[in-house]
Amino acid sequence: MTLRVARSARAPDAVAPRDVKIDAFASLKHLFELQLRSKAPQLRIRLAAALLLVLAGKALGVWAPLMLGQAINLLAEGRSLPQQAGIGFVGLIVGWILIRLVSSLAPQIRDLIFMPISQAAQARAAAETFAHALSLSVEFHQSKQTGSLARTIDRGARAMDFLLRAFVFNLGPTVVELILAAVVFIAYFDWRYAVCALVTVAIYAWITFAISDWRIHHRREMNEADSAAAGIAVDALINYETVKSFGSEGRASAAYEGALATYTRAAIKANASMALLNAIQTVLMAIALGVTAIMAGLDATQGKLGPGDVTAAIQILMNLFVPLNFLGFTYREIRQAFVDMEKMLELRAQSAEIADAPDAVDLPPGKAKGGVLFFDRVAFRHGARSQGVEEITFKAEPGKTVALVGPSGSGKTTLVRLAMRLIDPEGGSVSLDGVDLRKARSVSLHGAVALVPQDVALFNNSLAANIGFSRPGATLAEIREAADAAELGPFIDGLPKGLETPVGERGLKLSGGERQRVGIARALLANPRLLILDEATSALDSRTEEAIQQTLRKARQGRTTLVIAHRLSTIADADLILVLKKGRIVERGTHEALLEAQGEYASLWRRQTRNRPRLTDRLPSES
Repeated sequence: MTLRVARSARAPDAVAPRDVKIDAFASLKHLFELQLRSKAPQLRIRLAAALLLVLAGKALGVWAPLMLGQAINLLAEGRSLPQQAGIGFVGLIVGWILIRLVSSLAPQIRDLIFMPISQAAQARAAAETFAHALSLSVEFHQSKQTGSLARTIDRGARAMDFLLRAFVFNLGPTVVELILAAVVFIAYFDWRYAVCALVTVAIYAWITFAISDWRIHHRREMNEADSAAAGIAVDALINYETVKSFGSEGRASAAYEGALATYTRAAIKANASMALLNAIQTVLMAIALGVTAIMAGLDATQGKLGPGDVTAAIQILMNLFVPLNFLGFTYREIRQAFVDMEKMLELRAQSAEIADAPDAVDLPPGKAKGGVLFFDRVAFRHGARSQGVEEITFKAEPGKTVALVGPSGSGKTTLVRLAMRLIDPEGGSVSLDGVDLRKARSVSLHGAVALVPQDVALFNNSLAANIGFSRPGATLAEIREAADAAELGPFIDGLPKGLETPVGERGLKLSGGERQRVGIARALLANPRLLILDEATSALDSRTEEAIQQTLRKARQGRTTLVIAHRLSTIADADLILVLKKGRIVERGTHEALLEAQGEYASLWRRQTRNRPRLTDRLPSES
């Protein structure tokens, strides 16, 4: 069985094959490999025991009706010797009950034994997919909705768990039971009974597969609507301040309701088609039971079968319908599970653009005054933009500050991403302390570079956890030292829970200045040799900005610093200022030298100083 996943239109910067071909046998191989690396306790022993219980349960399930039939035959033939017939009947009935009990308990014991393997495999699938998603490029994540991506991972992991159970405990054992039933019918009854059973199975399977294939697109529509609804809900909840500030609660609710309405329509179609399938299956099973009962009854009137044999034939067929019914359910769910896995497999098929080279090395030990950042004729172009950066060459010396200025879209953020190796240059090279970043181990690189962005992203956790995120294993004293260096000491001392105070989702319980200081403390705790400040104060009022700038001046001491700034007054003391325009460096020098040159930088400076006081430089009372 092979499924081809038709890909919808995607962002041009997404890196993936044009279609993802899902092969059932390859998927089965992947599932068993996943199971083997799931690290479940007593994996091989549990798996072997579960399989033995499955086979034993199926074999006993076919044997039980034969014992019941023999008991009834003995009772019918033993009227002249009632005592002996009664004893034999009781013995056979007790055996039948025991066999049936063991056959019924086997699946329960099997599930109990196999549960740790199943749960471990599901967790492993989710963890591996989550880790792979984190390894993908920044541009990939910018084109995805967070809620939809999280739902893809969750739904795909649960689908893999179902497929594992379906292949191990349903499909294989059902085939075994069908074969055993056919053998019993031929050996104990007549070939006609085996033909009836096999024809019933063939027609049942054909109808089930045909209708399931027809209704599969309804499930795909349900999944797409479900993902869309989740994406809309998460977007609105994450950005609830924006929604509220524009009074758009009604619009957000209407969009969510519209996605749910689409899901409801698809769900109605899917459930209606399932009801149709169940009805057809019920009619088919009723016909098969009727034909078998009539054949057995006619054979009994002719003396070929006893009363117990008639009962056994009907019982075997009824027992056969139980896994047969599950066969239909299993096939439908397998197809639907493949639909659920589509997005997750597509996600896992995405190639990680930024990965460690086979010969990657650690950066050399850091120096006290920071590292040497060198851009050598660097070029890069985003897939979604007509222009990128070209011929970028500069060196940030140890302990010096290099500032990047220029209009929006000139390439400043691209240079920061190149310096952090979130993207790789298409031409030239970026190196830190003499090592090309493409040849540096990512763990070593990210331990040497720290970023303080314009909008500091905080986790819904405590202050200590957010500051300590940059250096796992840091002690509480080290975290407090970094917080004090970022001028957070008085603020923390005024909190009832101190460093254990929760900051709320995305840090919304803190003010803008407090979030920036937490970001600075996080960067200082990492003790980087390269500190990157990406518009770290542009969203703050003038009073808070000046306070943060004083903190940043202290943080820059002894470190190489790369600064992006729109407000030129904040980088007037930089050792080197690079003026970018349309992806190229058009000017470079110190603040004074660039003003004297009367070029692009001087023009920017005049525009910013001409209209002071600016709206962004509000008085404290206006903030």
